[in-house]
Amino acid sequence: MQTISLGGLEVSRIGLGVMGMSAFYTGAGRDEEGIRTIHRALDLGVTLIDTAEVYGPYRNEELVARAIDGRRDEVVLDTKFGLISHSGRRGADSSPANVRRALEGSLRRLKTDHIDLYYQHRVDPNTPIEETVGALAELVAEGKVRHIGLSEAGAATIRRAHAVHPLAAVQSEYSLWTRDPEATVLPTLRELGIGLVPFSPLGHGFLTGNLRSLDGLDADDWRRTNPRFTGGNLEKNLRIVDEVHAVAAEVQATPAQVALAWLLAQGDDIAPIPGTTGVERVEENSAADGIVLSADQVARLDALPSAAGERYDEAGMA
Repeated sequence: MQTISLGGLEVSRIGLGVMGMSAFYTGAGRDEEGIRTIHRALDLGVTLIDTAEVYGPYRNEELVARAIDGRRDEVVLDTKFGLISHSGRRGADSSPANVRRALEGSLRRLKTDHIDLYYQHRVDPNTPIEETVGALAELVAEGKVRHIGLSEAGAATIRRAHAVHPLAAVQSEYSLWTRDPEATVLPTLRELGIGLVPFSPLGHGFLTGNLRSLDGLDADDWRRTNPRFTGGNLEKNLRIVDEVHAVAAEVQATPAQVALAWLLAQGDDIAPIPGTTGVERVEENSAADGIVLSADQVARLDALPSAAGERYDEAGMA
């Protein structure tokens, strides 16, 4: 597996998102399979493992701890804070006191003495970003955090945060299914030397080509109520995955590998973190590191229409 630099932090070119092993998606809760999948990812050279305190909540970090026991030195471990308040506040909480409480909990659950990349999970409208990043800078000085980042932040917030302490990465949804970062976020990151970590790089499984209806999803799978999968939008969005299928046939790869290869073709400062719950899928995704698309194929994918429907429901978009 090739490596890249995220603001000075060396990571595998393709990482692994492990949220779905514990929450939100079909297949969650199969811990032993999740551990096997993480082990296989490490064997394949994947180093960047992405989790968060809110996944489960807490259960996902505990799962990661079990999986990396004895292999901590092979892992660039990231986790996220801010969507759980440990001080009784309702909603997002990135107050300095909560940042420290959250970190201590994550260190305990992950059974480590430091986090390699610590993200604010969502911007807290009640706490100035300068205060949050100031608290993170203190944790870096103490050696408990090595690098810091933001998730789903806008360009102006990124600039304000980076002025207090350098950001290594920003995590945002980015794929052939969601191109939003291209407008202002990605240019800002490149100006400042910050890496981009795309989550849901396979469009919540849609770009794999295996999801042409909601049949087979668990009853509590969140995609059953997501606007892009409901109200006729899933059928409209099949035009995107059909073109990905066509390119995949040309390069003798899978649609998922082509979707990831397109992301990798966007620059050497991008490290997607496809999520999966199984060994076979992590092998498939990791192999995208070796796929090179032609300029014509990239252009055809670039020209695909935007996905029909909002990314999330009204509450999620807020």
